[in-house]
Amino acid sequence: MAHVLLAGGAGFIGSHLTDRLLDRGDTVVCVDDLSTGSREHTKAHAKDDRYWFLDRDITLPGLAEAIGGDHFDVVMNLASPASPPAYLARPIATLEAGSTGTQALLDIALRDGARFFLASTSEVYGDPLEHPQVESYWGNVNPVGERSVYDEAKRFAEALTAAYGRANRSRSTETARRPAASATSTTRSPVCSPCSTDRSTRRSTSATRTR
Repeated sequence: MAHVLLAGGAGFIGSHLTDRLLDRGDTVVCVDDLSTGSREHTKAHAKDDRYWFLDRDITLPGLAEAIGGDHFDVVMNLASPASPPAYLARPIATLEAGSTGTQALLDIALRDGARFFLASTSEVYGDPLEHPQVESYWGNVNPVGERSVYDEAKRFAEALTAAYGRANRSRSTETARRPAASATSTTRSPVCSPCSTDRSTRRSTSATRTR
């Protein structure tokens, strides 16, 4: 049994991952600010005494303190707007989720000696010249295009995770890439639920953890 911190757990994939984790006997602390996730997904697990939900933006200062004194075995980062309409509406917040938010979660994993999992995307390859892409392919990217806020956020998150892994060889980090979402898709895929919002709608630093 593992104690899991799941960022972005109120989205479509995150909620199903929560199902799987609970089914195998794990305990789950879900952190999500619901900017594109769903409160209904959290209600589905609320009756389980091995599940806690924290309504919070992972990019705000003091994430570890807000979560409390838990010691985690696994930290999983699925937090980011994932569909083009979602991340184009929140460009700065998307970049912050991939950078500041990822670092906050990596610091918690490092503190606890936890395994770290990053859900990434095939969008890191940009407009690929190879099909299908292999992990050794570096991509064909536009770092300043309109969609770059998502692509570069994920590329940075991967680079940051790899850097933490190299700097702390005894730790275990893992990155998973998902297929790119179509421009018209409204279905969330593995980087499903965001824990970041626009500055104008960002929540306060206080949050209450609930079952």
